[in-house]
Amino acid sequence: MGDDMEPPDSYAAQTCGTEGMNNCSLSNNVVTVVPSKSEVPFQVRGARERILTPEEAEKLINDRSLVSDFKQQKLEIDAQKNWDLFYKRNSTNFFKDRHWTTREFEELKACREFENQKLILLEAGCGVGNCLFPLLEDDLNIFIYACDFSPRAIEFVKQNRLYKVERCKVFQCDLTKDDLLENVPADSVDVVTMIFMLSAIHPDKMQLALENIRKVLKPGGYILFRDYGLYDHAMLRFKSGHKLGPNFYVRQDGTRSFFFSDEYVAQLLTSAGYEVLLNEYVFRETVNKKEGLCVPRVFLQCKFKKPQRTQLTC
Repeated sequence: MGDDMEPPDSYAAQTCGTEGMNNCSLSNNVVTVVPSKSEVPFQVRGARERILTPEEAEKLINDRSLVSDFKQQKLEIDAQKNWDLFYKRNSTNFFKDRHWTTREFEELKACREFENQKLILLEAGCGVGNCLFPLLEDDLNIFIYACDFSPRAIEFVKQNRLYKVERCKVFQCDLTKDDLLENVPADSVDVVTMIFMLSAIHPDKMQLALENIRKVLKPGGYILFRDYGLYDHAMLRFKSGHKLGPNFYVRQDGTRSFFFSDEYVAQLLTSAGYEVLLNEYVFRETVNKKEGLCVPRVFLQCKFKKPQRTQLTC
């Protein structure tokens, strides 16, 4: 997992040395994962959430003031506009390409039922293609449907020299209300990737998006999920006046972010009809060079499966 994982409101960061992990306030029951490449940072995986310092716990307890209902309604109305403005300001230069996905999710390689099977993938929330194009380059026997909330992001994808209509279909879509079946056949997708996407949706509408995705995923198909974890440093950085609800915040630019616990994700996905295969926290530390701080990053990494259809017996 590299610095390409950093969210929009992150520090310009580089990885601490492995000794930095000794300063993390992590729960017990964690497993250190040694990456296969020397340039990939250390990461620690755990089944329990990060333990807050007393100062961090006090900060969260005291942050009780919520953004007004009027402003929250406006943020929901302007959600697409705010993401469009984000991509207008940052173009394709904000996120690094995500070459780590096939390492973190072996299903992208191993879920084919037979040799030379063309893998059909849906990337929900493709942005400007930072995950899409590395996957297309890495696997020549793959077809990708990709959608994003932002029309501007979709235009950036289509302007990329690697964009080929015979290998991918990219379209604008609000997953909470636009029917995916208008662009993707029912029960046709082997794998869905949701990489830092669901956190941008209002919690009340997350299940709508998951039910929409379920319509195009094959029985037995996978959802591969990675997003902000509870008590990530980005969550702790929000000052008073940015809280929308429990674990839900708004950035200065009007874009929003939710921070997931493993229990919340499990309940959300099972309610939408999926089976939980993997649901764990991923911990790492990054350095803010400018301020000389080593800060904890917390992500949630999960794998879910659409159940096979029940066989009726006579």
